[in-house]
Amino acid sequence: MGRRERKKARTRQALSEAAMTLFLERGYDNVTVAEIAAAADTALGTVFSHFPDGKESLIFDDGTQRTAALVGAVHDRPSGTTILRALRGFLADRGPFRSNPSAEFRRRTELIVNTPALRGYQLKLWLRSQDALAEAIAAECGRSAGDMDIRALARYVLMVPDLAGAEPDPRTALDVIFDMLEQGWREA
Repeated sequence: MGRRERKKARTRQALSEAAMTLFLERGYDNVTVAEIAAAADTALGTVFSHFPDGKESLIFDDGTQRTAALVGAVHDRPSGTTILRALRGFLADRGPFRSNPSAEFRRRTELIVNTPALRGYQLKLWLRSQDALAEAIAAECGRSAGDMDIRALARYVLMVPDLAGAEPDPRTALDVIFDMLEQGWREA
């Protein structure tokens, strides 16, 4: 990474840290982008050049690592592990599903889950992975990523963090959803 790229990365990091600090102190809705820029000692225009998606994007990465990790969970799963079991395990270690998170991680997760704009943006990031996840699932099954059941499964899995993450017991909700996906839904 060259000097210019390192400087950009430092600026992005400073903006993200300033945003998170202010959001946790005062609440997302009580913080302006101008206040974040001032806290990070940057110009307002710099914020939008680094985070063109706006205020919601300040505490998230661009989702490319998430997509790569999802695809890796499918392709690199241990022999004998089903795709759904691998994806359940992948999600179980993220966000509100993580067991024994640090206090800081818990506060960050609660901020996201309890702030509609942040939760909506996070869902948008998850759904950006849909095509890549469908392709990974299809490749492992010897099927087409365009098959409706493959596309639906990818979408359902990517909706789990939003749906289960806001439940009083997110981990139990995650397990209920994956149990249903693994067994198939049946009308009682």
